[in-house]
Parts: sequence; C-alpha cells; structure tokens
Amino acid sequence: MLMIHIKKYYEGVSNEEIGTERYNSLEISPVHIHKDKKAHKDALLTLGDEIVTHIHHRPVPPAVNYSHEPASQKVAAEH
Repeated sequence: MLMIHIKKYYEGVSNEEIGTERYNSLEISPVHIHKDKKAHKDALLTLGDEIVTHIHHRPVPPAVNYSHEPASQKVAAEH
C-alpha cells in the first residue's frame, strides 16, 4: 500500500502520470489478501520498477542555479 501512496503523492506533486501497465496487468492490489506472498512481492517490485523508471527518464532541472559571479558580501540577519 505504501508504494501506491508514493505513486499518488508523486503524481499529485509533479502533475505527471506514472504508467503502470505491467503492474496493472498482474491484476493484484494490496487489498487482495487471498493472493500468495510471491504474487504480492512480484507486484511490489514491478510497481517500484515502473515508478523508478519513470522518474529516471524525466528531465531533471538543476536543483540549484549556479553563477560564476562572486557572491554578494551582504548578509541577511533576523532582528
């Protein structure tokens, strides 16, 4: 269930849908308690792989803008 929440959270934050065709084709979800442990493990690993593959293949903007200019000597202070 945690991986489903991670997928939904990521989709909500990024406004991108993660394709989960392989996971969906397994026809198993966390609430299918009658399925065996191996089926759940395979589904979990498949879903995780699809999430990671999606994130890995998207262009990533730089987290920090780097400037070659020297930093300002001004310092912010709280009063």
